[in-house]
Amino acid sequence: MTSGDVRTRDPGQEWNPVPNPTRRPMLRGVLTVGVVSSLFLVCLLLLLGILEQGLTGQTIVLSALMAVIPLLVIVPTYLWLDRYEAEPPGYLLFAFLWGALVAVVVAFFLNTAGLRMLALAQWTDPMSTGAVYLAPVTEETFKGLGVLLIYLWRRREFDGIVDGVVYAGLIGAGFAFSENVVYLGSAFTAYGNEGLTATFVLRGILGPFAHPLFTSCIGIGIGIAVSARRPGVRVLAVAAGWVVAMVLHGGWNLTALAGVDGFLQAYVSYQVPLFLAFLAFLVWLRRREGRLIGQHLSPYADAGWLTHSEVAMLSHLRARRAARAWARAYGGPAAKRSMSAFQDSASDLALLRARLVHGTAEREAVERENVLLAAITAHRRNFLGSPVT
Repeated sequence: MTSGDVRTRDPGQEWNPVPNPTRRPMLRGVLTVGVVSSLFLVCLLLLLGILEQGLTGQTIVLSALMAVIPLLVIVPTYLWLDRYEAEPPGYLLFAFLWGALVAVVVAFFLNTAGLRMLALAQWTDPMSTGAVYLAPVTEETFKGLGVLLIYLWRRREFDGIVDGVVYAGLIGAGFAFSENVVYLGSAFTAYGNEGLTATFVLRGILGPFAHPLFTSCIGIGIGIAVSARRPGVRVLAVAAGWVVAMVLHGGWNLTALAGVDGFLQAYVSYQVPLFLAFLAFLVWLRRREGRLIGQHLSPYADAGWLTHSEVAMLSHLRARRAARAWARAYGGPAAKRSMSAFQDSASDLALLRARLVHGTAEREAVERENVLLAAITAHRRNFLGSPVT
């Protein structure tokens, strides 16, 4: 069987039950886990040291509690996008911690060094220059590096734009959380409750999606590069996403320096439309992924591996929820787990099929396809077993 063919299923062919192949370890190997954990621990200690230079312990706790509030909206939004083919929790956690620890700490030291160089050079306004030109470069570069690392580690399952946006958004959310702790704490220390409230309104209510949105542009670029065949297109897509992220970031910082009236005018005329367009793009992305799943599973239905009614169910989130509810009512929790694994495996299969069709699949794609087909068959048998008595 070539990578472009779908093998017809033999009705009498039997498969042994297999575990859900979409369950993946958090990181590949104990050594990698140790290195990454050590990196996060070092960055956490450095971040605490940065915070303790100007903030009391009580202020840090208060700021952290307030910085959590925007996350209650941001994180569910990106997890909502990640519904058809959910990413491994370990990688999602890695993305958030990369933004909250590594990217923040590295950007802090680089921004500080850059501001010192501007001051030594007797630059006219080093703070404004740093905010508009320096910070966007350092922060978006190291936030985007986290998305790139995830792609390199799990290239086989990094399927495109949705994966890039989800990981980039969580990195941006983590970065915004740590940065908000610093800004909220500094405002409270300098201006009391009034400063704390004003800063929270600006960063937690008016602009909670700012950092996630900027870094999502890099995620889009890497997602496009994943499905591109030409190396030049891949490089251009990543570079374009990085540049757009920096431009949007610099524009946001520039509006913050324009005073209250200038900021509000720019916010209404520029930031709000951009945010609404971004939300519309997320909705379109999720619907597009459902259509792609239906499109690329249809050949397997034609070949007998799935039914066309199953393909229709797998292409719509509401139908998938109804199928899981039916499985639970029919066969209990075990049947629901099998239905969930069936859906996960089918989504992976569809996205693998897309890579095969585009010619961007990995070398082991055909073997992976066989594993997923075996899993789909085995899990269907499990949730179609005997009813609960």
